[in-house]
Amino acid sequence: MPAKRTAPSARRSGPQPTPAELRERILSATRELLRGRRFDDLSVADVLAAAGVSRASFYFYFPSKQAVLGELVRDAVAQGQQAARPWIAQEKDPIAALRAGVSDGARLWRENAGVLMAIVESWGSDEGLRDLWLEQMDTFTEAAAARINADPHARERLGSMDVRAVAASLTWMGERLYYLAAAGVPPFDDERVLIDTLTNAWTSALYGATVTRAEAVRGRADKPRSGT
Repeated sequence: MPAKRTAPSARRSGPQPTPAELRERILSATRELLRGRRFDDLSVADVLAAAGVSRASFYFYFPSKQAVLGELVRDAVAQGQQAARPWIAQEKDPIAALRAGVSDGARLWRENAGVLMAIVESWGSDEGLRDLWLEQMDTFTEAAAARINADPHARERLGSMDVRAVAASLTWMGERLYYLAAAGVPPFDDERVLIDTLTNAWTSALYGATVTRAEAVRGRADKPRSGT
């Protein structure tokens, strides 16, 4: 009968870390390294040194550095889904909810800039990362499309337009602008400009409403209205 597979131990002496701790070391080390390094320039050896784990430990939990990035991306996307929940779940005024979601999205990208920039820069050249990122982005598109279809104001505003195409366009625009902000590209390196621009893009497309800078500062927005 084959012996039961067990996780290799870390290199360090003293109390042995648990499997969960070893795995988290790898994830945390990769996250930290990506704050100052491009993913393409990062090697498994770099992660081993930063995490203080053996090569055997790394490959016990992850088949590649791409798999580590994938895990970090899924975690960030899960946080993004929580940020979008007030609008998706119709928990408050839709325009106020959209602005809150965009603001939380900006914070999320700021806190996870290295990870999210890595996937945006890498998915076009790696088939596995491409599948991962398209799948993750599709979760936002599907949720947005369902929310639009459930909103009579938005449906009236869009008329005969393809709802999923509109949802995908708004979702991918957000991805691009958040990326530009994380990369320090003006004018989106100014978080106020980023939030105002994305909020107005969503609200004007879906409700025909805009949010001025003064309203944004006061936390106010127009109520949804139909028509052009």
